[in-house]
Parts: sequence; C-alpha cells; structure tokens
Amino acid sequence: MKKFAVGLLAAVFVIGIAGVVFAADAGAAGEAGKASKDSVQFFAFTVMAAALGVGIGALGCGLGQGIATGQAAEALARQPEAGGKIQTMLIIGLAFMESLTIYALVIGLILIFANPFIPYFLG
Repeated sequence: MKKFAVGLLAAVFVIGIAGVVFAADAGAAGEAGKASKDSVQFFAFTVMAAALGVGIGALGCGLGQGIATGQAAEALARQPEAGGKIQTMLIIGLAFMESLTIYALVIGLILIFANPFIPYFLG
C-alpha cells in the first residue's frame, strides 16, 4: 500500500508540474502562448487517462492470470489425467485476458498519438 501511495503521489506531482515546465513565456510566444496552457493541460490529462486505463487493464489481467494459473495447477494436482483439457482451456483463457490488456494499450496509444477529441477541446 505504501508503494502505491508513493507512486500515486509521484504521478500527481509530475502531472501538476507539467504546466509549469511546458508553459511558454507570454512575451516570446505571442498568440501561441494563450493556447499553450490549455493544450498542455489537455495533453497532460490525456496521458494520465491513457496511463490509468492501461494500468487498470494490466492490473485486472495480472490478477486474472494469476488466479487462473493457480486454479489450473490445483486442478492438475487433483486430476492429472485431465491435463490436456485443462491446459487447452487455460491457454485460451489467458489469451482472452491478455487481449483485453492489449486493447487497453491500443486505446491509450490512440488517445496519446491520434487523439480524436482535439477539435472538441482545443479547436
């Protein structure tokens, strides 16, 4: 729990300081300086949302895979002659779980690199 709290505080600090780090000088930036604060906040929130989505997806996948593997090992210990069926079902289940994490990663990458919401928030 302590590691989670430290990680969460570090993430909040990084997101909070992003506006200060990437802020343009108003005199040097001219008209671009007016939109820079909004755009930096938008992209900071986009990165945070993508990271949160991928993190939750990976957390769920890891928990599910751990439970499934443990139950498969227990089933093999109880009934070794059903090993082929158990292994097949385990591999299919693990593939489905991993695909959900990959979908979360793809959505996160779309949000970061090809964000379809830019015209609505910055346009």
